[in-house]
Amino acid sequence: MYAIDEIEKKELYDYQKGAIDEIFDRINNRPDNYHLLYQLPTGGGKTVIFSEIVRRYIEETGKKVVVLTHRIELSKQTSKMLRGFKVKNKIINSKVKELPDQHEYMCFVAMVETLKNRLYDKKLEIDDVGLVIIDEAHYNSFRKLLSFFKKSFIIGVTATPLSSNIKLPMKDNYNELITGEPIQALIDKGFLAKAEIYSYDVGLTSLKVGINGDYTVKSSEALYSKLDMQEKLLTAYEERSKGKKTLIFNNGINTSWYVYELFREAGYPVRHLDNTHSSNERKEILRWFRDTPDAILSSVSILTTGFDEPTVESIILNRATRSLTLYFQMIGRGSRVLANKKNFTVIDLGNNVARFGLWSDPVDWQHIFKFPDFYLESIKDDEEIERNFFYQMPNHIREKFANTPVVTFDVESIYDEVLKNGQRSKVILERSLEQHTRMCVENSEDAYEARMLAMELRDDIDCRINRYSQCIAKSTKNYRDWLADDYFKKLRVNIVKAYQ
Repeated sequence: MYAIDEIEKKELYDYQKGAIDEIFDRINNRPDNYHLLYQLPTGGGKTVIFSEIVRRYIEETGKKVVVLTHRIELSKQTSKMLRGFKVKNKIINSKVKELPDQHEYMCFVAMVETLKNRLYDKKLEIDDVGLVIIDEAHYNSFRKLLSFFKKSFIIGVTATPLSSNIKLPMKDNYNELITGEPIQALIDKGFLAKAEIYSYDVGLTSLKVGINGDYTVKSSEALYSKLDMQEKLLTAYEERSKGKKTLIFNNGINTSWYVYELFREAGYPVRHLDNTHSSNERKEILRWFRDTPDAILSSVSILTTGFDEPTVESIILNRATRSLTLYFQMIGRGSRVLANKKNFTVIDLGNNVARFGLWSDPVDWQHIFKFPDFYLESIKDDEEIERNFFYQMPNHIREKFANTPVVTFDVESIYDEVLKNGQRSKVILERSLEQHTRMCVENSEDAYEARMLAMELRDDIDCRINRYSQCIAKSTKNYRDWLADDYFKKLRVNIVKAYQ
């Protein structure tokens, strides 16, 4: 967040002033109990905007304001920001049981669960609340408090107006959505850094979707803890992010610890952070991350909100998600601009870009707000995404096959040729095997070296098997796995035969 002294000197940007005027137009011309949702990308200054709204609302109406957050860190940051705008406020946390001094304040900052408990227990009552602001409104937890603020104007603020609970669409709780400046416009105006995104094709068909609509931790742990996925992560880092301050997002604590060990053994400065760490441990780890130029921090979801470290230069999505909100939150952690930072790197190891589009692509939030079911049903599934994979051999692997002029293999065109000639479809795999055998032999001194080199072809083999399976319309995972295992065994046998 912004430091207080920075806020006091800060002039609101034109787009922020425009948003504030638009919101006050609704406050002045809609019923007192109107529900308004405001969207602005991460890094666009949502807290700055609603802090000025609070200041101006109190000044113009003389009524009290309640700001709701879902985490204690956000409550503290919001309180600081409000003080920077000369708004005296009180945090209602677990230590606050009653409000005998409420007349001294016009603004209260509270965690949703804490305030809900106090109000339900009738431990405290806040009089004359004219405005309620809900930060990170997509979490929808504020619904529990609506009955206590039936006469208040409610403003929900979020970067992604898509409910975290698919059964509770936001359109059911808000009368209207106002959208702010889009990501690309904020980049063009120099308010956000530009993301340089690199996607690595990943086979995700083993992942399971849970009742919340996202991939389960158990299936994610099983996939991302595999040795080949760990190697892909390290390779991607060394190709695109080496030496950059890097934040890695995982979907499981075990995976994050594996990542920590992977980078530690490779000699890189790395720490691990999850929600089991104490507050002091977390502060120490984040301080280390801030002060270490080439630090790597492996985390589990905990840093998606309420965390702001502008010096982050690289984001690695070492997980897949079907949550558009989480996708934007993770990438947004690297989007802060500094004098010497206009770009940042994103490495996608979860087919997330293929699923949602580029981070800076335009999004029709109005349509998503009005028709969330339509949007959720239209998210690409993993088989559809993987059908469009075209493997491109990374440079560091291509160099190991320098003696072979052509390493590509067009499965579809060879399939058409085989059909025209009346041959069996398995001829395609036989020809592919011949090429792979030749590649390994041409670039090795002996059979042992050639068999080691064959290990580098795993991704290429998987891609060819997938495309072959699509051609013959047999694309079950078990069948593809069997084909790939059989192919690799035959490749090793062929290599030995070539040296006999």
